[in-house]
Amino acid sequence: MATLVICEKNNAAQRVATFLSKGKYSRTYLNRVQVFRFPWEGTECLVVGLRGHILNLDYPNTFKSWNIDDLRAMVTTQPLKISTAPWILNAIRDLAKQVDTVIVATDFDREGELIGAEAVSVMNLRPEIVVKRARFSALTGPEIYRAFENLIELDHNLAKAAETRQIVDLAWGAVLTRFMSTSTGKLGADFLSVGRVQSPTLALVVDREKEIETFQPQPFWEIVADLEKKRHFFARHSHGLFWDKAEADTVYEKVRDAKFSMVTDAKKEEGFERPPPPFSTTLFLAEASRIGISAARAMSVAEGLYNDGLISYPRTDNTVYPPTLPLKSILAKLEKSEFAKEVREILTQEKLHPSRGSRQTTDHPPVHPVDAATREQLKGDQWRIYELVVRRFLATLAPAARVLRSEAAFDINGEKFLAHGHETLDRGWQAYYPYIKFTDVFIPELAAGETINVVGMRGREGKTEPPKRYTQGILIRDMEKLGLGTKSTRHEIVQKLFDRGYVQGSQIRPTASGRAIIIALEDNAEQIARTEMTSRLEEDMTKIAEGEKDQESVVAESQELLAKCLEILMEHRESINKEVNEALRNQNQMGVCPKCKTGYLVMRRSKRGKRFIACNAYPACENTYPLPQFGTILVHESPCKKCGGPQVKMAMNRRKPVDVCLDINCKANKDRLKKYGKAKAARTAPTAPAKKGHGPSREKAASSQIEKESKPKGPKTAAKRPAKKKTS
Repeated sequence: MATLVICEKNNAAQRVATFLSKGKYSRTYLNRVQVFRFPWEGTECLVVGLRGHILNLDYPNTFKSWNIDDLRAMVTTQPLKISTAPWILNAIRDLAKQVDTVIVATDFDREGELIGAEAVSVMNLRPEIVVKRARFSALTGPEIYRAFENLIELDHNLAKAAETRQIVDLAWGAVLTRFMSTSTGKLGADFLSVGRVQSPTLALVVDREKEIETFQPQPFWEIVADLEKKRHFFARHSHGLFWDKAEADTVYEKVRDAKFSMVTDAKKEEGFERPPPPFSTTLFLAEASRIGISAARAMSVAEGLYNDGLISYPRTDNTVYPPTLPLKSILAKLEKSEFAKEVREILTQEKLHPSRGSRQTTDHPPVHPVDAATREQLKGDQWRIYELVVRRFLATLAPAARVLRSEAAFDINGEKFLAHGHETLDRGWQAYYPYIKFTDVFIPELAAGETINVVGMRGREGKTEPPKRYTQGILIRDMEKLGLGTKSTRHEIVQKLFDRGYVQGSQIRPTASGRAIIIALEDNAEQIARTEMTSRLEEDMTKIAEGEKDQESVVAESQELLAKCLEILMEHRESINKEVNEALRNQNQMGVCPKCKTGYLVMRRSKRGKRFIACNAYPACENTYPLPQFGTILVHESPCKKCGGPQVKMAMNRRKPVDVCLDINCKANKDRLKKYGKAKAARTAPTAPAKKGHGPSREKAASSQIEKESKPKGPKTAAKRPAKKKTS
């Protein structure tokens, strides 16, 4: 007999086979699925890769049409498990007949455990077949060897926790999305998505925008003295900010003509600035966001680097390196890379003292490099992410930065002023982590009783500023604090908000549709947009993983909550319809029509579903513009820089929004064609107007709102079979 090893993806399967066989495997195909074969520990070993989940949850066909009358029944209907890759399912079933041992070697987390458990459940294993689990945190030789020498049991509680999340999220997403879409008449391509985690996350962005809009700036005044000893330096009045102008004016009049100041106190103290903690998933995504890489893109690249054996598993809450992590062995590998100089400097320390974060878990170590790579191997974002992980790792092993902090107090015409200085004596870890900028503040050597020249006196007026908009990294950090989602799903939730057109910008702000959905929920079913209910369900799923709760009770509790929310929504259906549609009408306005100067440009759909821009003053004005037929169209706040005409923003999946001028002959569109090439530019180009007699009904399109498409088709229940491969 033989041993069957189940990996999550094909490239992971090939790496596992490479290490276990010492590179001496043969490759065969079964149902177009690659199988790596080699002798191992006195038996034949078969290694096969899945493609993530091979089973997917979906509702019975009776729920395929979006009928609002079905929603109450949908709340309690048990979803079906449907194969998404039947050719893989059949292949592992056939392989199971040839083996006496199955080893699950999928990624070690909730999703990975469920993927492995799903595979085992469909293989029709005989009772005597042994099922084991290989747990590893990196696809490297030492990690694979250790994992297969220390096999453990499959964690069914962990798998149940992941499966429960699927059941709960499917129900909430399907029921609430169908309610919102059918209630507002937005079906087909225009459906309005609502979700258990998505909606509270969107509410964070909308509520922050409300804070910014309603913020009332408060004026303040500050008095600053320009002093000189060898060089200029500054001291501020000890009162800090003055909130009363009269009080500030009184002090300023007293000191404005001062020529000298006397030092009343001066002290200096050496201190240390500790290195940053190791990367958890949240910290990693926050730093990637700071260097301009979206959370979804950063995670996608990190997963690729993990599968290539260059970094450790990127999904972890841990910020403390375990004592078993071979830090010096990792450094030895990096010494053969372009980080060799930095590595040698760090190895000059007598002993490594890695920094520690506040959270310690036992599932995976913090994200760190496991092998060396070069700029020639990795391109673009791959290298930027890899370098970020390497430099963070080096910074956590480097000594603390040594600094000199200075403080001095001055008497200027009876008023107290303070100056604070900061000088870096030894950069320490800062030399290895250039993503944070540090600025020294000069203060000269000072002694009590010394007289210093006053070169000038300034009274500065300012206003308090509203809270800053979220970046993706900060939003994910707050999601973690509030218990929204998991380390494996938060970046996907944020990306979904962009893909749906609910938010936009690197400084995230809600679109009209995103705001409309949240305001409608907050006004009519507030609990859906709040974090408390979602975080409670997250805690329940954690308890399933820990064996403290069962799936049935958590699903039943979720169904009860969802049923209550649905009843509340049904009661307020008319007001939700009115609020959302009014907001969407505002969103569809693209500015004043440049032709008639009286009407507004709005987005329409033809009876064939093609979208275009038209003046709402039709038939008095027949001005129209074609639109790209892909991506999400967003309002642009400014005219085209090339021609001065109207333009829109187009957000494609997982890409930065692109400015698209509505004039197809504009030089901006031609420049984009040169920059990106014909294929990419074509996806973002407005579709040329149809020939007369073959286009959409102009009158019908202009005189109505966006037309409803036919009833949407349900999600596909099976993926397309891959192209047939030759059998070797």
